[in-house]
Amino acid sequence: MSIEERTFLMIKPDAVQRNLIGEIISRIEHKGLRIVGMKFLQVTPELAAKHYEVHKERPFYNGLVKFITSSPALAIVAQGKSAVSVGRLLVGSTNPVEASPGTIRGDYGLDIGRNMVHASDSVENAKYEASVYFNDNDLIDWSPVSDEWVYE
Repeated sequence: MSIEERTFLMIKPDAVQRNLIGEIISRIEHKGLRIVGMKFLQVTPELAAKHYEVHKERPFYNGLVKFITSSPALAIVAQGKSAVSVGRLLVGSTNPVEASPGTIRGDYGLDIGRNMVHASDSVENAKYEASVYFNDNDLIDWSPVSDEWVYE
């Protein structure tokens, strides 16, 4: 089975500091997405500027860069059927107060500035954001034997 869609997710510094990495990865995997790339890193101001380039003119841009560079983060590329929309559903609304229970933000967040996870909002943005943190040879194509139990 060929599953072409990939998404980019980032476990942000607040979730790293709160020891939620394992919980978040578990939710991604239990949903059926396959992790094809993962990198624990200290985001530099240069990487943050590339990642958040689309927000450069917005008033919250400097706060985004300051926050994402404040502590380590975990960059993830996950693959699966409708990976982008599935990733967004797992994460929940940007504002944790509005996020549904059962989502990462709905279960663990209270403040929009500490919303724990970034999830790409389109296939195009997922490709771009993944390219900021990963080279093509960093991503591994593989198929778990469980795919036949996840997909028809």
